Order: sequence, then structure tokens, then C-alpha cells
Amino acid sequence: MINVQTLRLTWVKELIFTTAFVALAVLAPMVFHFFGGIGAGRIFLPMYFFVLTAGLILGWRAGLATGAFSVLISYLISGMPAINILPFIAIELSVYGLVAGLLKDKFSVWISLLGALALGRLAVLPAVFLFSNINAGNFVLVALRDGWQGVALQIIFIPVVVKWAGKYFC
Repeated sequence: MINVQTLRLTWVKELIFTTAFVALAVLAPMVFHFFGGIGAGRIFLPMYFFVLTAGLILGWRAGLATGAFSVLISYLISGMPAINILPFIAIELSVYGLVAGLLKDKFSVWISLLGALALGRLAVLPAVFLFSNINAGNFVLVALRDGWQGVALQIIFIPVVVKWAGKYFC
């Protein structure tokens, strides 16, 4: 029998892990852009992976914080995402982390993940419609067209990561 120790999450540990997820969410797009070119971030959505994973492992506070802070810090460091879509990406990622964390206690990781993906996209529609001259429908359609590979990878890999991490977090 393997003796696996679990890590009880206190607020200090939650803060440390949230900071780590924010750092990973900021670093990952830079790596993707370096190796895959400027379009790799839109295709593979590396920032989204860490926001959703933070919400599903650590809960809604960590997911919300990871979503909000990673976008802002990434912009301050790298200038990405572009300023014209920065608020919309911030809303989308914040909702992803928040919803993933809220749903994780009541539903399976699959339903929580799919619910977060759907509600995050829907949450950005009113903001795009009200506060920009971008067509909201086109915004979402282009995001889906460009990012379907990233969404597919999230659906495949995030549940595996969450299940693995569940062995170490209680």
C-alpha cells in the first residue's frame, strides 16, 4: 500500500497555489507565442487551462482570482491580450474560474468544466455588445473558430489533471 499524504488547504496554501496558477497562466502564453508564433495563444488558449484548473482544484475564489489577475499581469508584462479585447478576456476568464469553482462541489469535473466553458463565453457577450463596436456574435464565433483546438485539449486534459491533483489535495 502506498502512503500518499494529502495537503490540507489553508488560506495561506490556497494563496500560494493561486499565485502559482497565476504565474503559470501568465507564462504559458509567452511560451506558446515563442514556439508557435503570435497566433498560438488564440488557438491553444494556454491561459484558460490554468484558470479552469485553479477553479476546479482550489475553488471559486482561486479560480476568480487566477482569471482576473493573470490577464492583468500578462498585459502589464507583455502587452497581451491587446487592449481592445483585454476587458472581455478578463471577464471571460474570471467567469471561467468562478463558475468552475462553484460547480465543482455539486457536479462532476466534466459538468463543471463544460458549464464553465459555456457560461464564460456567454458572460462576455453582453460586455462586448454594450461596451465595444465589435459584433458580439462575431466575437464569440471567431473565438470558437480560432480556439476550438484549445477547448478540445482542455476537455481532454483538465479532468486528468484535476483527478491526479485530487490525490494530493483534500
